[in-house]
Amino acid sequence: MNRRGQVIRVGVGSPRQTQIPPLELPRYGADRLSGIRCVATTLKQEVPKESALTAMALQRLDALAVLTMTGSGFERRGGGATGYVRSTYLAHLIPDPTTPWTISSPLSLEQLAQQDLMDLVEALESEFSRSLPASSASTTAEQVLIVGVISPTSTPLEVEANLAEVALLVESAGGVVVETIYQKRSHPHPQTVVGAGKVKEIALRAQTLGVTLIVFNQDLSPSQVRNLETQIGLRIVDRTEVILDIFAQRAQSQAGKLQVELAQLEYMLPRLAGRGQAMSRLGGGIGTRGPGETKLETERRAIQRRINTLQQSVNQLQAHRSRLRQRRQHQRVPSVAVVGYTNAGKSTLLNVLTNAEAYTADQLFATLDPTTRRLSIPDPETHQMRTLVLTDTVGFIHNLPPPLMDAFRATLEEVTDADALLHVVDLSHPDWENHLRSVMDLLATMPITPGPGLIAFNKMDQVRSEALALAQDQFPQAVFISAQERLGLNTLRQKLVELVNYSVTSRK
Repeated sequence: MNRRGQVIRVGVGSPRQTQIPPLELPRYGADRLSGIRCVATTLKQEVPKESALTAMALQRLDALAVLTMTGSGFERRGGGATGYVRSTYLAHLIPDPTTPWTISSPLSLEQLAQQDLMDLVEALESEFSRSLPASSASTTAEQVLIVGVISPTSTPLEVEANLAEVALLVESAGGVVVETIYQKRSHPHPQTVVGAGKVKEIALRAQTLGVTLIVFNQDLSPSQVRNLETQIGLRIVDRTEVILDIFAQRAQSQAGKLQVELAQLEYMLPRLAGRGQAMSRLGGGIGTRGPGETKLETERRAIQRRINTLQQSVNQLQAHRSRLRQRRQHQRVPSVAVVGYTNAGKSTLLNVLTNAEAYTADQLFATLDPTTRRLSIPDPETHQMRTLVLTDTVGFIHNLPPPLMDAFRATLEEVTDADALLHVVDLSHPDWENHLRSVMDLLATMPITPGPGLIAFNKMDQVRSEALALAQDQFPQAVFISAQERLGLNTLRQKLVELVNYSVTSRK
């Protein structure tokens, strides 16, 4: 029933079986209830089960009233339920993160009828409003609940690094991480990624915390997103969509915007199913009657046309950059591509070495557009000035989404066509070994084998002694620097000259 006492829905089954899907309920904030109360009858003399209370919480019902019947002593004409009301229970939500509901002791029907539910609802909504986290009340940013699906073989350090990276991605996209929960599974559930019990837990935490968005730490299929949104009632996005959103915010050049739009459309195209089904065009001739061409089909075809146009533009951009590289090679100016995991300090290093003014920030994917600058270094053998070209490339990340690999192929060609690579690693990061390995694995997938590389371990001023000793033991030929504090840069310059000399000599 609604708050005016009108019956809006009748169901046969338990409160859980007959609950209203979240997407069909009025969408309010976490400080509001749905304006609907449920009256249920049962023949069992027992308090409401947890499944019924969970259904109440998922729907944010004003109240759940359970009437237990005697099962005998009265029978309606024509059959039907028998008995009198033996006792009643009244349950409602409370703003408590550990126990989100409360249940009354057994009440008589008269005691239940004397309850003023409107006063109760107004008091509850006031309490919910006061108990909301300060972040959700003071900002318009998305309040995000992160859900991790972790392999059972993952170590605690790997779990922490994985979830921390997703949290940094969310914050880089402008969201506020309210809480992080995870489930260890050997295989993701084909329909909902996590198990049915965890889906309910996620929905309850989302209701309690007042989050507006749920982010998963892995890619989701279109059907998984639809199933989760149907059961939870909130918008669900995966890691790839968060990265695409960051790219859309950060792309500044025309080339970068083209590549980001192409990646977004390629990601969106297979996820159009289920939209526009009510918007059909009816035909008027033989063979065209019926639903005709749905809005979904026309939208899909329009997106495909736009993708083809963008791919042509990216191909032209690729050809333009190829001509620029050929001009540099004709002038015999060796090039070095600066690669590395996102937020390793590549742009900061480029600024320090070449006095460039590339944007830098302690964020993932702070810069997307490649920046090329000349660097003059005295050759230790000939004592003449040697000119190099340094190109700052887009940061890599573990499991880089395939749409981004395809869309940014023009940028990544700077890596394959460079004479040498400067691989920057953030040694202060606790998971630096996996970061280094991820970049090396991505470089190994390039269609053309990149040139020789030099590893530069950055942020030496923040490194723990154990990590430094391990890196020096495993990579004795690497250089150790701090771009921000300008430590070790002279050694880096000399190593770059040696690297370029070796690369040019080996190609002859």
